[in-house]
Amino acid sequence: MNREKEIIKVSILGIIMNVFLVILKAGVGFAVNSIAIILDAVNNLTDVISAVVTIVGTKLAGKRADKEHPFGHGRIEYIASVVIAIIILLAGLTSVKESIEKIIHPLDTKYSIISLVIIVVAIIVKFIFSKYAKKVGKEINSQSLQATGTDAFMDSILSFSTLVTAIINLQFGLQLEGYVGILISVIILKASFDILRDTLNSLIGVRVDCELSKQIKEMIKSFDKVQGVYDLTFHNYGPTNTMGSAHVQIDEKMTAQEIDKLTRHIRYKIYDEYKIIMTIGIYAKNGEDEECNKIQQDLEEIISKYPAITQLHGFYVNKEEKTVSFDLIIDFKSDSPKKIRKSVIEKIKEKHNEYKYYVIVDNDFSE
Repeated sequence: MNREKEIIKVSILGIIMNVFLVILKAGVGFAVNSIAIILDAVNNLTDVISAVVTIVGTKLAGKRADKEHPFGHGRIEYIASVVIAIIILLAGLTSVKESIEKIIHPLDTKYSIISLVIIVVAIIVKFIFSKYAKKVGKEINSQSLQATGTDAFMDSILSFSTLVTAIINLQFGLQLEGYVGILISVIILKASFDILRDTLNSLIGVRVDCELSKQIKEMIKSFDKVQGVYDLTFHNYGPTNTMGSAHVQIDEKMTAQEIDKLTRHIRYKIYDEYKIIMTIGIYAKNGEDEECNKIQQDLEEIISKYPAITQLHGFYVNKEEKTVSFDLIIDFKSDSPKKIRKSVIEKIKEKHNEYKYYVIVDNDFSE
């Protein structure tokens, strides 16, 4: 499946559908003097603009990497999503203004059977399109298409609320246009904030999906000579360009040739399975040595007194250079990781003062 072609195909289909709905709803809205239907048409118009932005963003994001942008242009998709969120936000604010005016200065609304039929058609069309856009968006990992699907589903809900308002007006003569307009406005604004939040999270960087993290770690652990996997991180440069890194713990006696062979096999397997480019770092593990084991046992006993320390890894003793290296993962809630690190070093030095300690405070990047 060609990702770019699928996004553009769904977006063009959305443009055609929404232009059709804008013409229908605007015509009915002005004919029956309904602010709710008119705002619904405006909402569809923003969907047309959003689809155009999605197409432009997808084309730009699909450009090949170049000297100035060696990681490609994939993050332009996120920028396009921000633009879409802003467009929807402006539409929502405009809807609020128009709806308040309608509440303050109500006008007679005269619905007809034809107007109700058109609203029903709009509900069905939008609902079917929302399912289709979400399905394709999930299959090709497109935030913009999934956002389009969510927006289309919300549109069908809004059109349904307009239908209920029209029926109440016909049956009881009640004018609820302005209030329904406020409801539509609130939902439009919420949709814009949700899209903006999700997109900004992608730009800032969020914790890797827990299930993916487990799968990658299990895959790496499946190699015989790997004794542990740590520091798994991922960085994406667009939805389809992900790079990652991890440390594997191996026996200190492995040769450079053996390590090279192992890390290449790990990288190839992950790329074949997940299309993620990995960098594999090495933690050497001491063999059976009484002194090394004693230092590790004392260290583990010390860190057990610190609830904020969630993991110790990368432990290695270099007896020739008289150095001890290890990493500490400290809970994000702790406001004093540097103090904890200093305290741990001081306590282990009390027991093994002849060594110099190299300690890195790590973040818990994955599960």
